[in-house]
Amino acid sequence: MKTNRLEAFSDGVIAILITIMVLELKVPHHQEGHVPALGDLARLVPVFLAYVLSFVFLGIYWNNHHHMLHLAARVDGRILWANMHLLFWLSLVPFTTHWLGETHAAPIATATYGVVLLASAIAYTLLQAAIIRRHGPESELRLAVGRDRKGKVSLLAYAAAIPLAFVHPWIAIAAYVVVAILWLIPDPRIERRRHGHSA
Repeated sequence: MKTNRLEAFSDGVIAILITIMVLELKVPHHQEGHVPALGDLARLVPVFLAYVLSFVFLGIYWNNHHHMLHLAARVDGRILWANMHLLFWLSLVPFTTHWLGETHAAPIATATYGVVLLASAIAYTLLQAAIIRRHGPESELRLAVGRDRKGKVSLLAYAAAIPLAFVHPWIAIAAYVVVAILWLIPDPRIERRRHGHSA
């Protein structure tokens, strides 16, 4: 089976998740007769910041998922289920985003957000492994990711951030932001392989 349908389905799911998140950005409430002011908008800042962080994460997954599949010639049942596993965890991002913003980064909400990020990262790693297994140890993807240090660092950062959320939530959020920055630019190893493969 070619990768086209898998990529199209995954793109659609991620687009829906972003749509769900933006629909959670409600118009500020104010009392009858009260003139709307900046203070009303300021109360939504935590919700908006949680949305921005999650939007970036979903964008990172979409971007890297797209690049990874371009190094795969075909998919099998193992890859299909590994992809569904990833989409399951990503589908929980709108829920944890809303909870994180509404509670102003309460420890339990921040830790739960981290659990979903960690599980998503593990699922992505498993999907990557399934593609490599299907295409062999000398495949383009295997040669591109190498030892995948960046992936391992991300997993460790998430795992450390979850308990740290109960020490101080902003320490955990800082770890999430650092990982996002780490992945914000598409993996240059895969970029090089993809362009070389196209050439």
